Amino acid sequence: MDYGLTDRAGRSIALSAVDDGNWRAVADIAPRDEQRRFVAALAARYLLLSMRGGVWTSLGVLADDTVVGHIMWGFDENDGAHWVGGVVVDADEQGRGVGRAAMEAMIRLLSERPDCRAIRLSYHPDNSGAAKLYAALGFTPTGDFEDDEVVVALTVPREPAA
Repeated sequence: MDYGLTDRAGRSIALSAVDDGNWRAVADIAPRDEQRRFVAALAARYLLLSMRGGVWTSLGVLADDTVVGHIMWGFDENDGAHWVGGVVVDADEQGRGVGRAAMEAMIRLLSERPDCRAIRLSYHPDNSGAAKLYAALGFTPTGDFEDDEVVVALTVPREPAA
């Protein structure tokens, strides 16, 4: 899923289905050591949630044709929102705009779904980098918490019916 987005180095950032050819590279994605209190130590945990939990869909984040991250989404029938989770950019790829471009691609992907009215996600309140990124993308706090994480939402605008 290529939306014409690039990172700061000009590499094309796209989302890709996890398949037989890339699942190992996606599973091996690891954040910086100091980020492990906010996200799983390896994206493999998120892949297992996608495979076994029945709620999440994992996607690889590609820079040109190289797997550099993981992101997943799911739909919550209880609140009618599409959720983003398991956002991990490999430690060596951070600081290059990959995470922002991946989130922009995910927002576009979910916004294309006719049933998508809101996109939600949660992050640990101490994760200032995530808070800054999500606010810059238009997410606002809902006042809710998911476990110990702040829940933010982005309203998906819809064209009025003619």
